[in-house]
Amino acid sequence: MAEQREKNIINQTTRPITKDILITEFMKIGIQKGDILVVHSSLSKIGWVVGGAIDVVEALMEVVTNEGTLIMPAHSGGNSEPSVWQHPSVPEEWWPTIRENLPPFRPDITPNRMMGKIADLFRTYPGVLRSNHPQNSFTAWGKNAAIITASQPYFPSFGENSPLGRVYDMGGKLLLLGVGHSNNSSLHLAESKANIPNNPMESQGAAVLENGQRKWVKWDDFSYEDEDFPEIGKAFEESIGYIRNKIVNAEAILLSQVDLVDFAVEWMKSHRSYLLN
Repeated sequence: MAEQREKNIINQTTRPITKDILITEFMKIGIQKGDILVVHSSLSKIGWVVGGAIDVVEALMEVVTNEGTLIMPAHSGGNSEPSVWQHPSVPEEWWPTIRENLPPFRPDITPNRMMGKIADLFRTYPGVLRSNHPQNSFTAWGKNAAIITASQPYFPSFGENSPLGRVYDMGGKLLLLGVGHSNNSSLHLAESKANIPNNPMESQGAAVLENGQRKWVKWDDFSYEDEDFPEIGKAFEESIGYIRNKIVNAEAILLSQVDLVDFAVEWMKSHRSYLLN
C-alpha cells in the first residue's frame, strides 16, 4: 500500500522536487523573512520531494529565517476523554481502564495524531518548542517561539491565550499547504472569540504530569465544530478576491490570520444554527 502510494506520487510529479525549488516557490507566493506563520500541510500533495518532510521544514525555516517564527499543530487527540471518542468510538466498559492507563502528556515525546508527516517531523527539530496542552498543543521555532508556546490553558484550548491567540496578537499569517480550511485550526480561535450564546460544551479529560506524578485531569471545553470551515474559508476568500496559488502540485492558501479570524467571528455569529434555536 505504501509502495503504491509513493509510486502514484512519483507518477504525478514531472521532476524531482528539491529544497531550492521549494524555497523559490514559497517566496513566490509571498512568504517572507520575519513572517510569523502557522502551517497546516500535506507532504504527499506537494509531489515527490527529494528530502521528504525534511526539505519542506528546512525550506520554510530558510525563508522565514530565525527572525520569523514557524508554528505547526502538534495535537495529541488520543489523550482525551474516551466517552467522547467517535473516530473510532470504544466500548463504554473500556473507559475506566483507558482513563487509568493512558500515558501522560510529555511535550518532548508525546506523538502527534493525524497531523501529517511535515508537522510530525517539525516537532523533533532542534530549537522547536511545544506548548503544554495535553490535547491541542502547538510547536514553534524562531524568534517568538517561547512566547507563542508559553502556558496554554485547558479552556478554551483554542482561545485568546492559546498559541493561535498569540499569533493573532502578533499579526501572523496562515499557510494551508495541500490542505483546505477543514484543517484550519485558526477557525477554532474564531469560535472562541465569537463568544456565541449557548455554544455547546463538552466534558474533557487527559492524563498529565503534575509534580512528576501522573494525574487524570478534567475540564469543560467548547464542543468545537469544523463542518462549516470550508464554507467560511470560501466566503472569506471570495470577499477579498483571493486567488489560490500552487507549491508544485499542492494548492497553497496564504492568508492573514487576523483578517480571516475576524471575518469568521462575524460569520459564525450570523450563521451558526444554535443561535437561531
